[in-house]
Amino acid sequence: MGFFSAARQGRKDDAELGKGLWRRAHDRFIRGLDRYHQVLEGVEDEALYAELVEIANDLSALAVRVRSICREAQRRSPSEGLDIPGALAGVHRSLSTAGNSLAMTAEAAAMLRLAVGPVPVGAASVRRRADTVAEHVVDAERRLAESAS
Repeated sequence: MGFFSAARQGRKDDAELGKGLWRRAHDRFIRGLDRYHQVLEGVEDEALYAELVEIANDLSALAVRVRSICREAQRRSPSEGLDIPGALAGVHRSLSTAGNSLAMTAEAAAMLRLAVGPVPVGAASVRRRADTVAEHVVDAERRLAESAS
């Protein structure tokens, strides 16, 4: 991404996500996703790479949903700081846990990449962690919907 497109994206993010809590939750998820993709670059085993790319695609699809959650949370409860709004505390907790789980997913992929010799279980451990990320995003969506009622 070039300098000007990065600056434009930053302004768009500020407008949609604010500069506080929701922006941080979104950016943390994106950093975890970037880290996962960085791990992919070093995978030499083609079969493992194919499995990890499929997981990467699923995680990338979640990023769109995380942005949508954060955008709506910012609209409902604007945040320019780190104070967690009571009505959306569960949403924030789920997003935070999703970000943590994504970091652990990238770590699991890195461990596979660094394994010596054939990996008998393939990417099953990474898939389990990625499924956990998805569960937390679904939970955040559910909590956001419930808070609107």
